[in-house]
Amino acid sequence: MIKEFVKAALAEDVGRGDLYALVEPSAPTKADIIAKCDGVFAGVRYIDVLANEENLEIIWGKKDGERFVKGDVIAIVKGNSHDVLKTERTLLDLALHASSIATLTRKYVDIIAPYGVKLLDTRKTRPLLRVFEKYATRCGGATNHRMGLDDSLMIKDTHLKTIENLSEYIEKAREVIPFTAKIEVEAETLEIAKMAFKAGVDIVMCDNMTPQEVQEVVAYRNEYYAHILLEASGNISLETIESYAKTGVDAISSGSLIHQANWIDLSMKIS
Repeated sequence: MIKEFVKAALAEDVGRGDLYALVEPSAPTKADIIAKCDGVFAGVRYIDVLANEENLEIIWGKKDGERFVKGDVIAIVKGNSHDVLKTERTLLDLALHASSIATLTRKYVDIIAPYGVKLLDTRKTRPLLRVFEKYATRCGGATNHRMGLDDSLMIKDTHLKTIENLSEYIEKAREVIPFTAKIEVEAETLEIAKMAFKAGVDIVMCDNMTPQEVQEVVAYRNEYYAHILLEASGNISLETIESYAKTGVDAISSGSLIHQANWIDLSMKIS
């Protein structure tokens, strides 16, 4: 899957061929990938595939998940000039996109680390980039939530509108979904959470609740259903995530890890 993705990304940029290569013969070339800001790096797994496909040698100065500061040499790229320059934009775009997500994700992780809460990503990803973007959140220290509808059964508010009896639905679901698949219900109020607990779910998501409301759900869970996991989600930002981490939930999910990541600055310089 990674190889096909990388080859398609390069093909998008190269088109019918790099016009630069028509003018002069190729020559041995070395280039540095340089950080122009601070951040957390991601992209090694994908760029290594690109390098292998295009006969480039990559000497890594940073690994996936490692922090860098402005001026650091992230990597040294060696190859012939045609191949190095043909892949420059694709290589940088892979690194920029993944590292930007990893950098923002690490900011969230650093805030909640003292509370022992897992940080989860969501399915709010760009179409056809889910695997790549979720890889980037892992590099930043997050844990992947489900990759798709087939990973686990999440019953959201929209699903609840179509279900007359949640307990009966979950009982039937246990008979048809894989034994290892978990069932999670999205609850916007304590009453819905209580209904989900009683129905025998594995996880309850406290969705769009205030930290105070989440604390009420946590207290109820701890007293009556200690085996059920709790997740907080819904418009959680860098400014608010600590207040949710303090509630006692097991995990916090946020789509902003991906859709609010601003691109960092990396560049390639021929040396």
